[in-house]
Amino acid sequence: MSRFNATFEIHVHGQIVLRPEVTYIQLQDALKPLWRYAGAKSLAEGAKSSYEDEPGIQMDAQEHVLRMCWTVPGDDDFRQTLDEVCMNLNEVASSGAAIEITFYDAEFDEEDATPGTESRDDFVMLFVGPDPAAIMQVQRDILVQDMVNLMERHFDGSELGGVVAEIDKLFSQRFDDLVNSLEIGKPPRGSGGSSSGRGGGRKPRHLH
Repeated sequence: MSRFNATFEIHVHGQIVLRPEVTYIQLQDALKPLWRYAGAKSLAEGAKSSYEDEPGIQMDAQEHVLRMCWTVPGDDDFRQTLDEVCMNLNEVASSGAAIEITFYDAEFDEEDATPGTESRDDFVMLFVGPDPAAIMQVQRDILVQDMVNLMERHFDGSELGGVVAEIDKLFSQRFDDLVNSLEIGKPPRGSGGSSSGRGGGRKPRHLH
C-alpha cells in the first residue's frame, strides 16, 4: 500500500507475552492487519519499521514474547486495523498487556508553524489479554503506577496505600458488574478498553 502523502507516522509500541503453544505462523496470522496495512505480503516483510533505529515487530520464540517498536506511514483508517489486530492478539496472549499507539502529524513542522497552530498528534493506549480479568489487571497496574508517580511529588509513597486501595475497589466493582451482566458469556473481542489524549507537546519517538 503506497502512502507517500500519508497524514501520519504511526508508531506501535508494546510487549505481549504469548501462550507457549503459539507458533510463528499463528502470530503472522494474528498480525496480518498490521503487515498488510504496510503493504507487505508476509510478517517477515512487514516487520521492518520505517526507522532503522527501531527493531520493528519481533517474536522471541525462546521467551514466547511479541515485541513491537514499529512505525508505519498511514491515516486515520489505521484505527480500524487496530480493532482487528487487538481481537486477534486476545487469542494468542497469555496475560494482559498494553499497546501504545502514537499518531505523529507528518505535515506539521514545529519550526515553521504559525503561532497558535497545533499538530494533530494523538496517543492511544489499547489493552489486550486472554480474558477480561487479565485486561483489567494490566489497566489497574498502569493506573496505580501513574497515580503513584504523580502523587509522590507531594506525598511519601508510604502515605498512598489508601489511594491504591480505592483504585482496587473501583476495578473490583467493574469486574463484579461484568460478571453480573448478561454479556459475561461474550468476553471483549476488541481492545478491552483504551485511553487517548492530545496536548502536552509532541510525544518523542521511542529511542533504542
